[in-house]
Amino acid sequence: MGHYIANLRDIEFCLFDLLERESILGKGLYADLDRDTAMGMLEEIKRLAENDLAASFVDSDRRGVEFNKETGDAKLPESFKKSYKTFMDNEWWRIDAPVELGGTAIPPSIRWAIAEMVLGSNPSIHIYASGTAFAHVAFMLGTAEQKQLAKLMVDKQWGATMMLTEPDAGSDVGAGRTKAVKQADGSWHITGTKRFITSGDSDLSENIIHFVLARPEGGGPGTKGLDLYLVPKFMYDPQTGKLGKRNGVYVTNLEHKMGLNVSTTCEMKLGEKEPAVGYLLGESHDGIRQMFKIIEYARMMVGTKAIATLSAGYQQALAYAKTRIQGPDLTKSTDKTSPRVEIIKHPDVRRSLIVQKAYSEGMRALVLYTASIQDAFALAEAEGDTDKAEDLHHLNDLLLPIVKGYGSEKSWVLLGTESLQTFGGSGFTQDWPLEQYVRDAKIDTLYEGTTAIQGLDFFFRKIVKDNGRAITLLGKEIGKFVATGGAMAEEKKLLGTALADLQAMITHMVTVAMASQENPKEIYKVGLNTTRLLMAAGEVIIAWLLIRQAELASAKIANAGKDTNFFEGKIASAKFFARSVLPHITVERKVVESETGEIMDIAESAF
Repeated sequence: MGHYIANLRDIEFCLFDLLERESILGKGLYADLDRDTAMGMLEEIKRLAENDLAASFVDSDRRGVEFNKETGDAKLPESFKKSYKTFMDNEWWRIDAPVELGGTAIPPSIRWAIAEMVLGSNPSIHIYASGTAFAHVAFMLGTAEQKQLAKLMVDKQWGATMMLTEPDAGSDVGAGRTKAVKQADGSWHITGTKRFITSGDSDLSENIIHFVLARPEGGGPGTKGLDLYLVPKFMYDPQTGKLGKRNGVYVTNLEHKMGLNVSTTCEMKLGEKEPAVGYLLGESHDGIRQMFKIIEYARMMVGTKAIATLSAGYQQALAYAKTRIQGPDLTKSTDKTSPRVEIIKHPDVRRSLIVQKAYSEGMRALVLYTASIQDAFALAEAEGDTDKAEDLHHLNDLLLPIVKGYGSEKSWVLLGTESLQTFGGSGFTQDWPLEQYVRDAKIDTLYEGTTAIQGLDFFFRKIVKDNGRAITLLGKEIGKFVATGGAMAEEKKLLGTALADLQAMITHMVTVAMASQENPKEIYKVGLNTTRLLMAAGEVIIAWLLIRQAELASAKIANAGKDTNFFEGKIASAKFFARSVLPHITVERKVVESETGEIMDIAESAF
């Protein structure tokens, strides 16, 4: 077995107890899937993740990517290619492929539960395998010819990339200068430089389709002036997929990174050596909206990756704490002859472990709860319930920056301050996988928009622009739960206070934002607190999900049998989180409400 230990028992509890996913299986869109089949899939991916996929995790990190700067070709370690081939040969790509192209009709909740285990064991495998998800976008939005390309991408397992970032236009995508010029045959010639392109090249597939944002000749400024083009690495026969000449899109540099070393992150030039031929997606000038179909998938993936890594770190820390013997029990510390004990018996180690447990299980629930909203959206659309679908669409939009921003930030911080710390000095060495987890997880706070960008998106787009629609729906659902009393009554009371504080923070920030229409500098007070608001919202939602789980556990524990300790752990995590984390939301509210914005008046030379 490799480094990875999956927590399938908790995944099952989230899916089928907390979120009642069995209720949507066996009918409608998911008529061919029942609980036994779903669990069979999850058990199989657990076995694969813990063994075949995890096997190359360390080796591929140490070996990294072999890059030929003359040809622009990247080669991956043989161990990694073996793991990747096993994943693809077992046809797990079908969970992302359109059903019309041989894909499996699967609820997003089951799909992201599967993804957690892949991302926890060897995240780059999932990242490289995303070509099928890109093919889904081409099939959904493309012309008849592009739907055929999607079929080739699935059948031939071609790779794919999303090309947004440019050297002089990082997160400011609308400042991009890559341009597209239409040709007489209807194709486009793309010229420009892109940077930080994930999976820009590899020897895992014979072809790669690049999804490139570029500004058409004469196009308007900003993001609205961008179009989305499909640019193949090799030209190909549109019917058979037989490869033709090399297209003019080349890797010119491979980034030397802190972690995730087997994932090729590339600088790429288009149209420098020869024309880079591209095709306008769907023949429509709607690039940023089209690209957001991929960005939303990527943000969900990044948040899931981060949370999966925290779970893996916690499992490692827990196993170590149960076997590492050091120091006497604190009650006998003055007796020099008292026996040494396992470190899990020490109070601060227990505190650290319960923090890791609560967050890893709470954020898993966050991912799967968000995925269950995606389940419901798909079903509402299929049933033609447009009003319900609209509400669910807005709710999913609200949750994505929390999954991505809050999930990645909390996971990165906790992996370093708690999971690695459990090992003491050993955690800083390569004898254990924690140092790689920490290195690999840092990118998650940066990928697809930094945490600060997620905070801005959460407040300005998902609350203000949404007129509070989704946040009100979610607040009402949490408030309704708080009012039920019964089991976990004290914890629900704490949750109610935190919810009220969160809502007060939002009200205050909206009021200040409105005041900025007369005094523009007032908006600084909002910008200084958008990340704080994002993190507070994450804490409240996590607490809600943990307490819901604890209430279910309380009802089951009397007849739990072998699951007694599992349910005890659920109750303990919720109580700890409610009592130790939620009171901080009151403090965060006071910080938000007392913000003066003075920091914006400090001279730059004073920093």
